[in-house]
Amino acid sequence: MNIDSIKNGVVIDHITAGRGMKLYRLLDLDGLDVPVAIIKNAYSNKKGKKDIIKIDADITVDLDVVGFVDPGATVNIIKDGAVIGKHKITLPQTLKNVIKCKNPRCITTTEQELPHVFRLTDPEHKIYRCVYCDTKSNV
Repeated sequence: MNIDSIKNGVVIDHITAGRGMKLYRLLDLDGLDVPVAIIKNAYSNKKGKKDIIKIDADITVDLDVVGFVDPGATVNIIKDGAVIGKHKITLPQTLKNVIKCKNPRCITTTEQELPHVFRLTDPEHKIYRCVYCDTKSNV
């Protein structure tokens, strides 16, 4: 398989195998009118298998979404064929409009304009809680 390198854009690397498509959906990459490559189950020295997403455009990627899906991923910024920035991703402390509260009694159910905000309460188990009703959500 041959996936060309990109000249200017973003490479999300070291995604845990199988999580690439979830990241693709949450980042709304299907709405982009630029080349996007998803490589699933690529060989990795560290992990055995990994997913990779290459975006051939100079866009801003929501690092909180990447951290929510896979805190071990890396986001590389490419300019003129060279890596000019590398972000190690961690679990975000707060998520805004990434996941939705499942509690039917939560104020976000009736007040549609309110953002869905979750805060990290248990990093070890990746548990987030709604800031309005304290409902638990796992990654």
